[in-house]
Amino acid sequence: MDQVLIDYLARWGHFLAGITWIGLLYYFNFVQGEYFKEADASSRTDAFTKLVPRALWWFRWGAMFTFLTGLIMLGFRGAGVTVDITVGAVMGTLMFLNVWLIIWPNQKIVIESNTRVKAGGEALPEAAGAAPKAALASRTNTLFSIPMLFFMGSSAHYAHGGLNSNTTALIVALVIIAAIELNGIFGKQGPMTTVRGVIVSGLVLTAILWGVVAML
Repeated sequence: MDQVLIDYLARWGHFLAGITWIGLLYYFNFVQGEYFKEADASSRTDAFTKLVPRALWWFRWGAMFTFLTGLIMLGFRGAGVTVDITVGAVMGTLMFLNVWLIIWPNQKIVIESNTRVKAGGEALPEAAGAAPKAALASRTNTLFSIPMLFFMGSSAHYAHGGLNSNTTALIVALVIIAAIELNGIFGKQGPMTTVRGVIVSGLVLTAILWGVVAML
């Protein structure tokens, strides 16, 4: 098959899967999470047994296919990889890992706990700790998504040069991203607790990373 066609099909698949993944990420953080804050216990339990598992299926597989098609696209770029696409790809990869290694495993515990409650049983003790871990990772992914999308776009339309000419900028950007990821695993939500807070934090992070890439 023609390499240009493969690259284009991967790009098309990347868009489709990415829209599915990020759209559901925003749904979880901007809509569902806010609803759960106001809903009564029985409504939350019902949602966790009927709605959430369906949404998480599309969410995690959207993340998987976004990641896989992204790898194909990077493979075709080869020496043409820029600082922008590297920064965006690193954040996208961390978001993918957060989905499969933190959000989904912990949400499975919460779903199982609610399923037991709905059946008249007792909640799982570990569910109380699992929910905050999933929420923090989800908020971190929402934070990352804003600069990630910026750098994915700038890689094609406003690139800041190759890796060899921007090594310092890349290192500084990756250190910042690593610090945020570590907080997403071991820290707290902080200003990301509210919808407005995570959006503003994402925009601020975008400006900081853009400044690093553009000026260093």
